[in-house]
Parts: sequence; C-alpha cells; structure tokens
Amino acid sequence: MSPTHYPSRLLESAVNEFSKLPGIGKKTALRLVLYLLKQDKEMVHKFSDTLRKLRDEIQYCQSCYNISDSPTCEICANPKRDHSIICVVENIRDVMAIENTQQFKGIFHVLGGVISPMDGIGPDDLIITPLEEKLKKGEVKEIILALSTTMEGDTTNFFLYKKFSKYSVDISTIARGVSVGDELEYADEVTLGRSLVNRLPFDQTL
Repeated sequence: MSPTHYPSRLLESAVNEFSKLPGIGKKTALRLVLYLLKQDKEMVHKFSDTLRKLRDEIQYCQSCYNISDSPTCEICANPKRDHSIICVVENIRDVMAIENTQQFKGIFHVLGGVISPMDGIGPDDLIITPLEEKLKKGEVKEIILALSTTMEGDTTNFFLYKKFSKYSVDISTIARGVSVGDELEYADEVTLGRSLVNRLPFDQTL
C-alpha cells in the first residue's frame, strides 16, 4: 500500500500525532484534523489549551490515587463517606463506573493496574504499600476487592487477599453478577451496583 501524500507538512504532522491515540488510525486522524481545520480558531485554541491544562495541572489524590484537581480528591475529602470501607480498583475508569451506580458510600484505592506476568507487571509495579499502611494503623474495617473478573484480576485479588489476611480487616469481593472476563467499566450500572451490594467474603470464593 503506497504512503499517503499530504498537501501540507503541518497537516501530515497533525495527523501523525492524532494517530498515536489508541483506536485512532490514519484515516480517522485525518478526518478529525480536517474537522478541526473547519472550526473557528477560538474553538481550536480552547481545545488545545484544555488538553495542555489537563496534562499540566491534573493531580493524583494523595490518599487514594484517583485523578483529582487538588491534593485530596472530592471522594476522600467528603466527610459523609465511610473511610473505614475501601474499594480496591484497577484504574480511574473503575472508580467512575462504581460511582455511577450510587451504591457505594466508602472510599477507593486505585492500584494503577493488575498483576500481569505476560506484560511484565508484578506486585511491586502496583500502588499497594500506601493501602497496607492504612491497614497497619487499624483505620480500615473492610477491603472490597473490585478488580475485573479476568485472570489478571483474579491473580491480583488472590495476592492482595494473602497479603492482607494477617490484618484485622474483613476482605470481600464483588458478587459474580459481573461475568467472568468482564472489565468493570463495561458492566451496566444496575449489575455492578448489585454486585457491590451483594458482595461476598473473599474466602468463600476460593
């Protein structure tokens, strides 16, 4: 297949940058760039300024590692949330999915991934130590393991269960209303909400 010839180096450069985004091929990238070219300069400037501000100013909550506009996210800063119940999730998208169910009143801990030997990701690559520090202080009554029901998610669940079972804390997991192999962000809100409400002690799932 012959390479695409662009009438402008600026256009080609913009297409190349857009095509670096996940799921965006060169044809889609070209369509997006041409769309932006048709818009007012103010709209495009606002678009680029928003992206720059996002990258420069976004923070990670110092308590749960969720994305935040301030050192402590809105969830952790909310005195109405039950700080003795922590829901452990893989990423920020899972926090959003669970929050959308409006069924969870505790706080979160974002691991930043799951154990995946195939991808070279081990326990040391995840954000586990800060969570364990909270357990050592006796601040936590229950840990809910809410990782995706994939092999990697199950492996991580079991690792955390073994690591945390020495502490005086209840360890539970979401009920299997979420199908095996599913990622939380793709579960519908009702199913995910029921899975949280009907969570099980982790040792009953072994």
